[in-house]
Amino acid sequence: MERRNFKPGTMIYPLPALMVSCGEDEKEYNILTASWVGTLCSEPPMCYVSIRPNRHSHKIISKTKAFVLNLTTEFLAKQTDWCGVKSGRDYNKFKEMKLTYQKAEKVLAPIILESPLNIECQVVDIKELGSHDMFIAKVVNISCDPKYINKETDSFELEKAGLLAYSHGKYYALGKQIGFFGYSVQKNKKKK
Repeated sequence: MERRNFKPGTMIYPLPALMVSCGEDEKEYNILTASWVGTLCSEPPMCYVSIRPNRHSHKIISKTKAFVLNLTTEFLAKQTDWCGVKSGRDYNKFKEMKLTYQKAEKVLAPIILESPLNIECQVVDIKELGSHDMFIAKVVNISCDPKYINKETDSFELEKAGLLAYSHGKYYALGKQIGFFGYSVQKNKKKK
């Protein structure tokens, strides 16, 4: 079968569409939309966000060494996109998008209360990579909207939040579940 080749690029899709919040106080609070984010390690829990050096949030996070990854939903699609195309140098994004901030529990940054899950991150290293700098961080706290907690099992049901994904310039709602971790090797426990 013939394949078509392209120049090297960033084609690992889909990605989460997140709103990254930062800033030491209300005057400085800002939101950056990012998809260049991910998990680095589970013990200790670590993640990253990659940001272009000319972005307003880059300067803030470099100074405070903190940010919050706020998961987004179908309900937040417009706000997520707007915060990605407008600059915090020119707009108060919380005010313009009618988003509610609250001081994070452990870091110098706000959380976005409309987000179902907020991941508070403390920067431990900054890697200059080229077009983007990677902010490597320890996860120091997670807060969530209690409406996604199953009271019977005390588990977080993130799948009910209607999470937003980004793929090659477009936003998508996540679809139906087709399996779970380990389902391909789980033995059938029914008696014959």
